[in-house]
Amino acid sequence: MTKRKAVTRWTQFAAVLLVFGGAMTILAGISAIANDRIFFTTRHYVFSFDVIGWGWAHLILGIVILLAGLSLFKGATWARIVGVILAGLGAVANFLWIPHYPLWALTLLAIDIVIIWALCAGDRRSLT
Repeated sequence: MTKRKAVTRWTQFAAVLLVFGGAMTILAGISAIANDRIFFTTRHYVFSFDVIGWGWAHLILGIVILLAGLSLFKGATWARIVGVILAGLGAVANFLWIPHYPLWALTLLAIDIVIIWALCAGDRRSLT
């Protein structure tokens, strides 16, 4: 008889947010790759990046975040650790994306912070 790991509701919530955040990051990457003129960039911002290159970074990061979210539904412990790391990387990436598309970046930044909290605080299994 195999024992299946229980997935708590906070873990499910974090998995849903990872899937959603990954999908939104993929869409941001695709839109930056397809047409870099839709993003507003300022001249005097400290971080100056090529929008198309940043779009590819978002696309790849979004795919990895989406896959981690899907594997988190199965209750894999490694997915919890990877989810925290990826949400942290996503938060940094979206922070740097703020001057290009502020509303989108701040929304995804907030989602990443909630994901980190849910993955760190959500697994309260009993030791018995």
